[in-house]
Amino acid sequence: MTSIRTIGVIGAGQMGNGIAHVCALAGFDVLLNDVSPDRVEAGIKTIARNMERQVHRQMITPEARDAALRRLKPALTLKEFADVDFAIEAATEKEPVKRAIFDAVCPMMRKDAIVATNTSSISITRLGASTDRPERFIGLHFMNPVPLMKLVEVIRGLATDQQTYDAAVHIVERLGKHVTNAEDFPAFIVNRVLMPMINEAVYTLYEGVGTVESIDTAMKLGANHPMGPLELADFIGLDTCLSIMQVLHDGLADTKYRPCPLLVKYVEAGWVGKKAGRGFYDYRGEVPVPTR
Repeated sequence: MTSIRTIGVIGAGQMGNGIAHVCALAGFDVLLNDVSPDRVEAGIKTIARNMERQVHRQMITPEARDAALRRLKPALTLKEFADVDFAIEAATEKEPVKRAIFDAVCPMMRKDAIVATNTSSISITRLGASTDRPERFIGLHFMNPVPLMKLVEVIRGLATDQQTYDAAVHIVERLGKHVTNAEDFPAFIVNRVLMPMINEAVYTLYEGVGTVESIDTAMKLGANHPMGPLELADFIGLDTCLSIMQVLHDGLADTKYRPCPLLVKYVEAGWVGKKAGRGFYDYRGEVPVPTR
């Protein structure tokens, strides 16, 4: 465990740059990779901005920020993962994309290196079986936004060995996060509970029981949620919400997990939430406005 010094992160988007951010702050050398140099550069710029916010809020010192940014390096090809001790895949929640990444990165890594996936719903056993190292494969489901959220779900696949699990827990604890063990069932713990609630909120909108604003207000003031379910769905990404609901529906074969047709329609329209400028709210003006 103490030999893990370099972590490679594949995916420089919202989750990937957040994971790279906390790993660099925790003292690991970090390589950040994505499909293009522009995406890697954008991810590093986002990390620098977010660390600057932490400095202003006195969450970290300027010295800690500067040291972390020095430890963070772009990896423009996966060949640079040759000396990585622990790789974390943080790509889109689509199994074929993740499998393609593992096919590309595993041959570049040492045989004793560990591979983790940040999937929020897909079978760790199945993903691990597609690699050359199922025993050294594990699920680490970080919560969004990674620098602020304290929980990481740690999920073993059927073949994951004890050494790999211990190394993963060591990393998570060094990041200052809380470990929750989840069994390898569709969507694990958090999304098994959260996504059906979000899907039910979309059904409530779809059936005309309430408006976007009334549904979110009801859950914030009536259930003491910090964010309404439709606002939260926009923040997560409606495409991600739909993917997780599809995994639940396919994996558990229960009609209660059927994705709401309105959620499907929004994703088909490209209105996938805050990252696209429109979802259940329109974010293109000064103040978000409900779209229904």
